[in-house]
Amino acid sequence: MKKRILSGMRPTGKLHLGHLVGALSNWVKLQEAYQCFFMVADWHALMSEYEDPKELDANSFEVARDMLAAGIDPEKSVLFIQSHVPEHLELAMIFNVITPLSWLERCPTYKEQLRDLAGRDLTTYGFLGYPVLQAADIAIYKANAVPVGVDQLPHLELTREIIRRFHGLYKKNIFPEPEPLLTSTPKLAGLDNRKMSKSLGNFIALSDSPDTIEKKVTQMITDPERIRLKDKGHPDICTVFSYYLIFAGVKKDEVRAWCEGAQIGCTECKKRLAGIIIDMLAPVRKKREELTDKKVEEILKEGAGKARKAAAATLDEAKRLINLVPDKYDL
Repeated sequence: MKKRILSGMRPTGKLHLGHLVGALSNWVKLQEAYQCFFMVADWHALMSEYEDPKELDANSFEVARDMLAAGIDPEKSVLFIQSHVPEHLELAMIFNVITPLSWLERCPTYKEQLRDLAGRDLTTYGFLGYPVLQAADIAIYKANAVPVGVDQLPHLELTREIIRRFHGLYKKNIFPEPEPLLTSTPKLAGLDNRKMSKSLGNFIALSDSPDTIEKKVTQMITDPERIRLKDKGHPDICTVFSYYLIFAGVKKDEVRAWCEGAQIGCTECKKRLAGIIIDMLAPVRKKREELTDKKVEEILKEGAGKARKAAAATLDEAKRLINLVPDKYDL
């Protein structure tokens, strides 16, 4: 039997190139070797978007469509919306009871997000405790591994600590301690060379039309020291070149040569990059257009059913272990 993995996307906006190179491309490959559970993590999105959640439902649906268009195969993986599987919250409540507050307060990503999202009131119980829900997300499917980057290792270690504490308290091991599937993911800067962000609008969405992609690439930040066509460029400080490295790495020497040798101008360089990105996203765009609302709904409904079946069995085992459900009741 294949080992299991669990991962998810927060529906806080459209999925973009950063999501594609940072996670989705890897997930598509993992489907061949693992039993995969992929969720649209709407509860996690609500923890930061609770003040204005009006787009949450629509975003969740569109994120699922993007995931399918990018190659998540419902015949190979279970795709579902997190809130459609209430067992996540029940197990999270059990983990909440046993998780020391100090473990959550020391979490480095909690402090980072408080800084990054300084304009919002995130001093809430839910936001502080979202790593506990993450632990429940993973444990409810008895996931053996989680695909993560190095920066996410503290979160996964917290999950392992919570699981160990559960096992230590109740004297029986029922959850695997998930291992990290470390992935080397390219860091894609925003179009303006700042951190890619929904609020800054500095990204290319997977759903963008060719015209929109071309327009966005035209606005990308280039080498500030290259003012005239005859000026030699410095590709290592150019946002456009950083995209070439990721999306057309085989051409990197050619691109470097025409930049440093002032063979073509930045406008032509951007035009060529736009063509590469448009061609790369063409299969995603075509698949996305073929996915009707009805088809996406059917896939999510079927995925939620499969997820609930697996989650319910795990939850029943955990509840019986802590005597929430006496053994004499056959539920």
